[in-house]
Amino acid sequence: MATISLKTIEQNDNVGMFSICFDKSKESEFEKFLNEFKDNATYNKDFNIILLALSKIIDKGALERFFRNEGKMSDNVKALAIDSRKLRLYCLRISDKILILGNGGVKTTRTYQENEKLSGYVMDLQTFDKVLLKAQKTGRVTIEKNMIIDIQSATFEI
Repeated sequence: MATISLKTIEQNDNVGMFSICFDKSKESEFEKFLNEFKDNATYNKDFNIILLALSKIIDKGALERFFRNEGKMSDNVKALAIDSRKLRLYCLRISDKILILGNGGVKTTRTYQENEKLSGYVMDLQTFDKVLLKAQKTGRVTIEKNMIIDIQSATFEI
């Protein structure tokens, strides 16, 4: 069993951008992604396109057109809809104003399910999506516009 908390990445009127952290780690999954690919010359172009897409989301909100479905139809798992054939960043698009960033990596297979690492990132987000929904239903957390109320102090068991 793992403990997950959320770290705020960006908070403005357009979007609340968060990332998941496992087991009291100071480094979020999104920060792990940044650190893995920031100095990687092979994927530099894809990495910069992802950063540009995130800056557009910060300016305009987590609008549906910025994403494509990656998980199941019943969950909120998405990938940034960029033209990259290789690099993927997975996230939970909760609404136009709430985005939870996960981790990602290089897609070397036809589908993410065929890649153990990418599949693991998607499954982590799918599991957290269910836990967050349950926390909303029970009133442990409340989502209001671009904020998840009480999220800084909340931890979730998965």
